[in-house]
Amino acid sequence: MRVVGERMELWLRLAPGEEPAGEEGVDRYLSTTPSDEHLHVSSGVLTGPDGPLGAHVVITDGETQTSGIELMGSVEWILVECESWSMIPLENLIAARTGSPTKIAAIINAPMQAQGAGFALHEGVDALVVDRVEAMLQAAMAVKSQRLEQAPAPTPATLHTEDLAVSTMLVQHVEEAGVGDRYCLDFLSLFQPNEGLLVGSSASTLLLVHSETVPSMFVPTRPFRVNAGAPHAYVMMADGATKYMAELTAGDAVLAVASTGDARSVVLGRVKIEQRPMVKISVVTSGNNERKPQMSHVFLQQAETVRLMANPNTPVSVTDIAAGDSVLGWCGHGGRHLGKAIGSRVEER
Repeated sequence: MRVVGERMELWLRLAPGEEPAGEEGVDRYLSTTPSDEHLHVSSGVLTGPDGPLGAHVVITDGETQTSGIELMGSVEWILVECESWSMIPLENLIAARTGSPTKIAAIINAPMQAQGAGFALHEGVDALVVDRVEAMLQAAMAVKSQRLEQAPAPTPATLHTEDLAVSTMLVQHVEEAGVGDRYCLDFLSLFQPNEGLLVGSSASTLLLVHSETVPSMFVPTRPFRVNAGAPHAYVMMADGATKYMAELTAGDAVLAVASTGDARSVVLGRVKIEQRPMVKISVVTSGNNERKPQMSHVFLQQAETVRLMANPNTPVSVTDIAAGDSVLGWCGHGGRHLGKAIGSRVEER
């Protein structure tokens, strides 16, 4: 993964008939005609002096953006050109390349676009491509210099979803939160005792919400169900990404997590949404030598059948939880974009 602090290249796009002039700071030239010395684009292929180097993707809509994302990991470079300049496709491509060796070069058309592309999601692209216009060259050179001066952003660790590090968190507050949309998630397979889903209002700190496998004198068990909370909450998916609760659809693969940290994929069969009284549970993580304690919270239905884990063997109802109690959860990546872990700093309160 590339992070701010690593070198960014500057490519100069030559107009028809133009020749390189040895501009200081230019790493490569992009020619309009095939060349033995420079880069060239033809029929969607980016070619260098030694042969094919990658792909040229012109982004005009969501479909062409998806085509670019699908190339991640299969080519060395993706040369991105937006028909109408937009930061969002660049951010989405940068987020999608996490863990991939593919590099991104972005064609920019105005000096102010250099800053946006060079620092998108704190990482930025791997190369800025500009025309021979003095203001463009100066803007790109300034960003290139700034990239080297910035401290590297933290690289998100690879999440191994078959075994998560579940940890203890201290409850700070329990508050009534009014009425909201409560999401019950029903799955194609049954949960085991002490197993549930990772849910929370912060993507970096998720709480282990227990499944409805605990017997009650008032209602039967629903071992296929997790009463998982509010629409804005993050849910950990089977691939290690997160989704907002409101984005979930039948057929999604979600991560079922046991209090021991063992995890497996379960397929969502239905989402059941109803208005219910909610409770807000705020927690703080213990922190360690590498990470400061973090505050987070979760909104859950105010009902005896909704439970968190007090310890690896004890589900506890949210109606019985109080400040000072301990609950289990997961503390991981600090920032995400479209559910993918990224290196840039993201603060969620």
